[in-house]
Amino acid sequence: MREAEEIEARLAGRLAELRVERGWSLEELASRSGISRSTLSRLERGQISPTAALLGKLCAVHERTMSRLLAEVESEPPQVVRAGAQAVWRDEESGFVRRSVSPPHPGLRGEVVEGTLRPGADIAYDAPPVPGLEQHIWVLEGAVEITANGRTHTVEAGDCLRFRLWGASRFRCPGPGPVRYALLIVLP
Repeated sequence: MREAEEIEARLAGRLAELRVERGWSLEELASRSGISRSTLSRLERGQISPTAALLGKLCAVHERTMSRLLAEVESEPPQVVRAGAQAVWRDEESGFVRRSVSPPHPGLRGEVVEGTLRPGADIAYDAPPVPGLEQHIWVLEGAVEITANGRTHTVEAGDCLRFRLWGASRFRCPGPGPVRYALLIVLP
């Protein structure tokens, strides 16, 4: 498949994803955009290429610039992210180290993060960055207390906690040693 065809196929898929993310039917999107249901269906299935005018209407409805929409589909993220290329961020004050194992990409919905908390570290977040964010936390070493949606869970080495986050959350390492965990994040 030529590069232009690959980009058009990814664009068709992304347009369908944007509609589904909002919970809209084809009829709803047609009503909001002024584009016929049949044209939208053919666009999402990659049967026709969108014109600039059609893309402009869809970008307005999805509240994004055409540049942003095209950036979301122009390049595929790397399949392998070498350990040396993974971004590491340290908060010495709180005792938190965050490694972006698979950096986020606008065309993908999930990412993997490695977190390490020193004993006694206690980090609270007022709200999720995206309501309904799905998180899977697999503890690799040590133990962590996680409060999400008003419930506190003690998660130990080998355990995995899964939830969708709608409100405040808190990560606390009770010790005696540090905790290291893999955090899998999936956008709603």
